Amino acid sequence: MPAKFRELLGEQFVVTKGFDGCLFVFSEEGWEAFEEKLQALPMDKPEARMLGRFFIAGAIDAEVDKQGRILIPANLLAHAKIEKEAVIAGVGNRAEIWSKAEWEKASTFDDINSIAAKMSEYGLSI
Repeated sequence: MPAKFRELLGEQFVVTKGFDGCLFVFSEEGWEAFEEKLQALPMDKPEARMLGRFFIAGAIDAEVDKQGRILIPANLLAHAKIEKEAVIAGVGNRAEIWSKAEWEKASTFDDINSIAAKMSEYGLSI
């Protein structure tokens, strides 16, 4: 893990399944805030229970070893299709870990006009 991300996330953090075939990496504080929101969801709703299982059940506490690596279990590597090379991207309040191939697909923005339209749709402007 690059030193820049270690500074932002701390030496210990949480890794869990993310959207679009990546892994989410939260600082301990960021994870606690996110987990609190998940725990507050109404458990009588099947979708709320599913969200808890998706994010919480597979989450692991992780840390960087002396060589700057993170030990990620096989089930999370499989979720992200990581076999050899991985890419770490900072995304607001978290980092994302991608297989190199999946990142190349996810980060290719062929239609800048549709991105601009989505920004407008969400009330974002530059």
